[in-house]
Amino acid sequence: MTSTLIAVGEDAAADCDGLWSPAKEKAASRGVYGGRSSLLYRRFGLLVGGARTRLLFSLCAVSFLVMFSSRIGPFMGWNPDYPSSVSSPSRGGYTVLINTWKQNSVLKQSVAHYASCSGTDAIHVVWSESDPPSDSLKAFLNIIVSVKSQTAHKPNFKFVLNEEENLNDRFKPIKDLRTDAIFSVDDDVIVPCDTLDFAFTVWQSAPQTMVGFIPRMHWLAQEKSSMAYYKYGGWWSVWWTGSYSMVLTKAAFFHRTYLDLYTHEMPSSIHDYIIRERNCEDITMSLLVANITDAPPIWVKGKIHDIGSSGISSLKGHSNTRNKCLNDLISLYGMMPLVSTNAKAVDARHGWFW
Repeated sequence: MTSTLIAVGEDAAADCDGLWSPAKEKAASRGVYGGRSSLLYRRFGLLVGGARTRLLFSLCAVSFLVMFSSRIGPFMGWNPDYPSSVSSPSRGGYTVLINTWKQNSVLKQSVAHYASCSGTDAIHVVWSESDPPSDSLKAFLNIIVSVKSQTAHKPNFKFVLNEEENLNDRFKPIKDLRTDAIFSVDDDVIVPCDTLDFAFTVWQSAPQTMVGFIPRMHWLAQEKSSMAYYKYGGWWSVWWTGSYSMVLTKAAFFHRTYLDLYTHEMPSSIHDYIIRERNCEDITMSLLVANITDAPPIWVKGKIHDIGSSGISSLKGHSNTRNKCLNDLISLYGMMPLVSTNAKAVDARHGWFW
């Protein structure tokens, strides 16, 4: 039986809205935060705190899960009625939606891996190159899916062909999907099957939100003359603050309904912006889901592997580009829908303590 633990910091155990972070805890042990107990003493206190601490922790965890199943609110004129189908559990596993770009050798590894995961019902590869995939590549991938599958039911394998490079096509609706759950992933990101299956069970507990492995955050940097300016925070910002408000679609679950909403319900001005900037479609999806749910995503703790070369995030000026995207998109949306949280889902089977 799979157990889910919502991991929160010590301060959050007493108050679900509190902020805690590993960085702050380490800093406290060095005397940066005066008046706090030593790291060893605090951890010892967590272990022997008794039934009261465990009870408070459990109540916060339950409250966290209930929040995701109940916080649904409208936002903006273009926001449609909340689709009741998003609340339904996923049917028959998940569909792996792989985004690829001129990395055939990496794509082969990725397809082979996800075909071996027992929860994979289908694999769809988003292909946006000017030349279609070769017959030899298609034949190889079909064979590898059949060979690597660990179940009698072989995953359905297809290419999603696009005539041009358009990042919006990453979230284009797909006909004949047999699952509600979509696992969106880049071709060079490998998530171990047991970790992926655990994340899927987390998503099933809150199918209206996004569940992923790569958290990011935002914060209000300044506000002058009623004009707010936000900053986009990468991994180190998440690590330092212990807070996040987005999970990137390079490795995340979401309901297939969001493919339709992204493509057909968002204003064309946002689609045009993504085409022009050639970036930030992942931020756009995070804003969309937060817009619909009025709730944060869920970060799943788990090791993932990067098998490709350095991506766009390694380019000079990437941080400034993401800051600009975030603020431009908020302006186009009309308000900031992102919701922050400091909780994450942890597979209790892989921890030393329950």
